[in-house]
Amino acid sequence: MSLLWVILGFILLVVGGEFLVRSSVALSFKFNISKMVIGMTVVSFATSAPELLVSLQAALSGSPAIAINNVVGSNIANIGLVLGVTAMVGAIAVDKSFYKLNWPVMMVFSMALYFFLKNDNALTAIEGGVLFIGLIVFLFILIRNAKKDVVIEDVDDSLAVVSNFKIVLWLLIGAAALYFGSEWLVDGSKEIARAIGVSEAVIGVSLIAIGTSVPELAASVIAAAKQEKAISLGNLIGSNIFNIGSVLGLTSIIKPIPVTEPQILSNDIFWMLGFAAVLIPMIFLPKRMQISRIKGFVLVIAYGAFMFLIFTRGKF
Repeated sequence: MSLLWVILGFILLVVGGEFLVRSSVALSFKFNISKMVIGMTVVSFATSAPELLVSLQAALSGSPAIAINNVVGSNIANIGLVLGVTAMVGAIAVDKSFYKLNWPVMMVFSMALYFFLKNDNALTAIEGGVLFIGLIVFLFILIRNAKKDVVIEDVDDSLAVVSNFKIVLWLLIGAAALYFGSEWLVDGSKEIARAIGVSEAVIGVSLIAIGTSVPELAASVIAAAKQEKAISLGNLIGSNIFNIGSVLGLTSIIKPIPVTEPQILSNDIFWMLGFAAVLIPMIFLPKRMQISRIKGFVLVIAYGAFMFLIFTRGKF
């Protein structure tokens, strides 16, 4: 039964996220916000809503390990699973903005998260505020540096003429789906953790993290298979920055998140830092500015090793 709740929770999070993105974009058009700004801010915030609701629900219901490891695991999955599988479908070209802005910012946010958690075994409201303000500064720099003619493919022009009634309806459907989806997912995941004898941290970094990364994986693989466009590495890195800055930042402002599972700091977060750090040598060696099929395969194998180790932790 708990597995059914988890599956229903995932479905509702996908549906709720989609409705929230559509309503947010339509609302932004009503306020005459430029398409570029909508793509870089509104869409990014809306697509982080499922992770935010899951982490908030977990923190408020007394499962802080799920709240933290949902983000840690999602960031690992974005690089190891999503980027790896997509590269295996078709090589990914990397542009200079990756190592000039996106990657350094991701590393700063990742290191800051580790420092804040290690410092006092918690992510406090002040630390969450620092992360969130950092995210706003990053978005400001992104928008300022973006070329005026940049094409934002995530933004659907047809949403500019949607009626106010539809926008409100979509918002209500999206909010309800995200609320119930996050509740069912967290409750079901806790039951599964108890049933198979693993910690909530393990479920957060594996089952929940993969679930919240599935929409990105599906979209990336389809795009790569159709050869319409290579997935932007910047989008995945941006998602990792958003996960730390908005999901954990906002959650800890509302409810400080204590570290209740020691392996989060002794193991899981180092995997997150490792997957992030390895991208730099990977894009320069041996073939520069490209993530080839072989490199993608290496990432997926490394992700598989991570999954194996967290589920067998303490069993040998």
